[in-house]
Amino acid sequence: METELPQAQDGSVRLLQITDTHLFASAEGRLLAVRTAESLAAVLERVQANDHPFDLILATGDLSQDHSPESYQRFASMMAPLARPIYWLPGNHDDGPLMTEYLHAAGISEAKQLVGEHWQVILLDTQVRGKPHGVLGDHQLAALDQALRQHPERHALIALHHQAVPVGCAWLDQHNLKNADDLFAVLARHPQQKTILFGHVHQEFDEVHRGVRLIASPSTCIQFKPLSDGFALDESGPGWRYLTLYPDGRIASQVWRLPVGQFVPDPNATGY
Repeated sequence: METELPQAQDGSVRLLQITDTHLFASAEGRLLAVRTAESLAAVLERVQANDHPFDLILATGDLSQDHSPESYQRFASMMAPLARPIYWLPGNHDDGPLMTEYLHAAGISEAKQLVGEHWQVILLDTQVRGKPHGVLGDHQLAALDQALRQHPERHALIALHHQAVPVGCAWLDQHNLKNADDLFAVLARHPQQKTILFGHVHQEFDEVHRGVRLIASPSTCIQFKPLSDGFALDESGPGWRYLTLYPDGRIASQVWRLPVGQFVPDPNATGY
């Protein structure tokens, strides 16, 4: 089912990506020594304080760490002051049915296909319950194929949680999208420009593979060290990403971060 994609007067689509918030039922909940509600609050304070325009928010998974109803209620209440439509998809730490129930109850849309004048945004579910890796089920691949077939004249931004290509962290790339070839096979059948936006990797990433641009963004809490074979945390601050989708298919993108040292994870952590 299609939902109207908000756009600016010039026809561009201005997005804020928030990802991997890892919230708990308690505001005191910590992930590797970082209070995730506190780091998200600091991110959202900066988002509201700066004047970078955005018309909608994409929340690309792992919104919860303990998959509790209260964590999703917390996410909804913390995001509410931004006063923008929020569209979401589940990550490996999420509980999809609980997300649907509690985010919907908070007035957050379940829409997964947003269609505008020049662009469409498609949100996909790569979650495999109880597993850290991702898979796109047949119904998800079929939904993507149908959406692209419906609007061959519109550029497509495809949002999911897991990485469809290696990001260069061996420990993390084993928890990737296991059937990425199936995804790229669907994309190859359609002529329009396609870009993939994802979370999961807790770091910046922006590369082109098989003619498709793939973009990932920092978490609002802990960061993973890029190009690390074993589990390693990075000192970079929590972050978020703005994207502007222009009518001609160009995408301008910018990552913002909180200052280094404001939220410091446990330096002795060996995993989570």
